[in-house]
This record gives sequence, C-alpha cells and structure tokens, in this order.
Amino acid sequence: MFQKLKKLAERHAELEQLLQDPEVMRESTRASSYLKELGSLQKLVERYRAFETNQSQRGEAVALLEDPEGDAEMRSLAQEEIEDLARQQEQLEDELRNLLVSEDKDTHKNAILEIRAGAGGDEASLFAGDLMRMYARYAETKGWKTEILSESETEVGGFKEVIFTIAGQSVFRDLRFESGGHRVQRVPETESQGRIHTSACTVAVMPEAEEIEIDIKPDDLRIETYGAGGPGGQHVNKTESAVRITHIPSGIVAQCQDEKSQHKNKSKAMRVLRSRLYDALEEKARSERDAARRTLIGSGDRSQRIRTYNYPQNRVTDHRINLTLYDLENIMLGRLDELVESLQEYDRQERLNSLDLED
Repeated sequence: MFQKLKKLAERHAELEQLLQDPEVMRESTRASSYLKELGSLQKLVERYRAFETNQSQRGEAVALLEDPEGDAEMRSLAQEEIEDLARQQEQLEDELRNLLVSEDKDTHKNAILEIRAGAGGDEASLFAGDLMRMYARYAETKGWKTEILSESETEVGGFKEVIFTIAGQSVFRDLRFESGGHRVQRVPETESQGRIHTSACTVAVMPEAEEIEIDIKPDDLRIETYGAGGPGGQHVNKTESAVRITHIPSGIVAQCQDEKSQHKNKSKAMRVLRSRLYDALEEKARSERDAARRTLIGSGDRSQRIRTYNYPQNRVTDHRINLTLYDLENIMLGRLDELVESLQEYDRQERLNSLDLED
C-alpha cells in the first residue's frame, strides 16, 4: 500500500511542476487534464504527507524515550506522545486505505457509453432506447450533459446501436460498473397473448480519453467516407459525409454519420476511437497487473449478464451483488442512486480486502 502511495505522491509533485511550465499552460487541453488529475490526488497526498509527518515525529519521540541521559519527566512525556501519535497513525492509515480504493486516475473523467441491441429483435432495440433514456435522465439529476455521438435507429423507434457521451464531475466513477449484459423481461406491445419475452442489450462504459493520453499516428489510420443510410440519413447520402476510421495496428474501428458535416463526423468518430483505444490499453494493463484480485463488478466483462429488468414484477436484480429492488419504474426514470451506491460500496470493500492481503 505504501509503495503505491509513494508513487502517487511523486506523480502529484510531478504534476505541480508541469503546471508551472508556461508551455503546458498555453495548451488548454493538456493543462486541464493535468489540473483534473492533480485535483483527484490532492486529498490523498495531503493525508499521506500527514502520515509521513506522524512517522517522523514518532521517531523523534522514540529517540527521546530511549535517550540514556534523559530524565524521568522527559521520558514520561515522550511515552505519552508516542501513544498519541500511534492513535493518529491508525486513523491516518484507515483514511489512506479508504482514499486509495475510492479513487483511481480515471474516476474524474467523462464517459462514453455504447449501447447495442442483442438477442430479441425489435424488442431488444426498444430496450436499448429505454436504457439510453434511463442514463440520460440519471445524468440530468446529476447536472451532467449528454451528447449523442452516433446512433443507428430501427423502424420501430429503437436503436441497433447508440453511442453518447456524458460530461460532468466524476461521471466515469459513477457509471463504470454499468458495463455488461442487461436483460429485460416484459410483454411486448405487439404480443397479443400476453406472453413475456426476454431480450438483451450490451452496455460498454469507457472513460473519455483526451488527446494527450493517446498518441495516434496519422499513418496508423485508414479514413473512409461514404453516404449515410438508415432513418434520417438520406439528407447526407449525396455528400458522403459519413466517416469510418480504422486504427490499423489494433483493428479498432469507429464511425459516425449523424452530422451533415464530414468534419464533425470525423471529430466525433475520433473521440470514440481514442476512447476505445484507451479502454483497450487500460484493460490489458489491469489484467496483467491484478488478474488475481480484480473485483467481480470491476471486471467490465461485456459478455457477463449483470442485471435483469423484470417488468411484470416491477423488479430489477443486479446479479453481481445479489441486489434486488422492487422499484423498476423509478429506476427506468433515471433514479439509479441506490444501484450505483451499492455497487460502489461492494467494490470498495473488495478493494480494501485486496489491500489487506497486500499488507
């Protein structure tokens, strides 16, 4: 734990130095990213420095206690100070553990959400739309901003796929555990005999990467333009404003056709591509670093079924933490706080257990 804290304190000092560099401050994107990272480390580093001060003071008190030339009164005072510092040290260690497991370098970031319809045909596409609106409403309650980057609508009014950003304070921290398979059980409007159908969607939540975090070489990109298609796309068919970008080394692809401007579509596609590359790199690093201790809900395995929404029983069940809430109507209206907080607390406890094993 303390090795990790030392590295974070060194990074904090490095960021303070970088932000004194006039060249860095002239680059607004870079400076903003560094400021956010510095802010996310501030409280943890303050407590770590208090811990180091405590250790230093304790060492001085021990030296006084063990000084053969010291008088009885000085040794008595030193003993009292050691006991008081020991109590402070225990409290500081608890605070540091909690701070260490509640924050990481991506928690302050905006998020890109990708929702795709899975098994279930039209009903799955309608459910994809329901999920998108659920997250958009949750964002409203938090004062966050939502922006559609790409959407592929179906004739029934749902989505084969929808990609959007949510921007605000610590968005990724709150939504990172939404990645995975979401299943719905309900009676479709077109079902005349009242039979319950099961459909599914996958949700991917990625931290939105900034340009300085991912170095993408122009030669590694294949950029193609084409005419947009599907509902609402006819107005740009003649101008070939749709853009598809392929990152050749990784094979990762991003595309956008929603804007009339090719330039805007390219910009949006690059945002998605950058975040997909960042997410892939971070996932690989996480897997290599702590494969044996990754918490279940933090794994982000998108093939894993994480939640079921049962309409007849007004029930939502998160299978990772065995949490069932009979409040589906409000949850679909974006009232996700109980789900989000329960997942965060579960993850926090799992990370604390991992830290204890490291200690």
